[in-house]
Amino acid sequence: MAKAIFPKGNDNLILELAAAASGAIRFDQLGLSPVALDLGFFTLKWYSLAYLAGILVGYWYLLKLVAQPGSPMARRHADDMIFYATLGIIIGGRLAYVLFYQPEILRNPLDILKLWNGGMSFHGGAVGVSLGVLYMARKENLSWLRIHDYVACCVPFGLFFGRLANFVNGELWGKESDVPWAIIFPTGGPFPRHPSQLYEAFFEGLVLLAILGFAFWKTRARYKPGLLVGLFLFFYGLFRFGIEFYREADAQLMEFAARTGLHMGQWLCVPMILGGLYLIVTAKGRRVRVEPIAGSASVS
Repeated sequence: MAKAIFPKGNDNLILELAAAASGAIRFDQLGLSPVALDLGFFTLKWYSLAYLAGILVGYWYLLKLVAQPGSPMARRHADDMIFYATLGIIIGGRLAYVLFYQPEILRNPLDILKLWNGGMSFHGGAVGVSLGVLYMARKENLSWLRIHDYVACCVPFGLFFGRLANFVNGELWGKESDVPWAIIFPTGGPFPRHPSQLYEAFFEGLVLLAILGFAFWKTRARYKPGLLVGLFLFFYGLFRFGIEFYREADAQLMEFAARTGLHMGQWLCVPMILGGLYLIVTAKGRRVRVEPIAGSASVS
């Protein structure tokens, strides 16, 4: 989570003067709030809805993929997959955030459970989902790599909604900029910044979804185990690595970024890019005769 880097006091006056001088957009004039519903006794935040929307829309899309010829799993497996994926996202995402982004939380281990305080890592969530896929595939005697292919096609939905929620929360903003669409965020000081959350929503969400959708629906990629998940890993890593140059490092990792020359997120993307490239290059050699889940007739 990005932290305020500008002292309180005359913040509003300074932000108004800075916005007027630069002609930049002020975030607090957009009418956005982290809270979607407040009943007094119950508060629902957009960030929670983003996770829920990503899981539900991803599940809907997974059912569409599974209904096509050559699926590596049946509808009942897709139902189970959502349970394992949800656990993987929450457990893996939270643990990776604590380990890589805010290890001081380990001083009070119970704080790890305080998900409402924010702090989730996509890289950790991806590992958690992958472990869930491996467990289900082993349990049901299915092809773990082909299931990864199908699940990877659904992930961009969650990325899209999650980044939009980051923007609504006014967090994880970008570096200072003078581009016409730069925004002055309340916790980002008096200077306009890149709305890097929207860059990520576009590339990691919409563009990545389009790439994987084209590969699945318009080519024979789903019959080459590892190709789709390889495309996901490669392009997600590439997009995230590039956009991080426009994104401000987390406050607690500023020194790390200055010392290593890259943000933590970029370092975590390097193995994704390399692993994805390997899966893409070797996918043709894994082309197999795909059998349906039920029955004996070959489908490809």
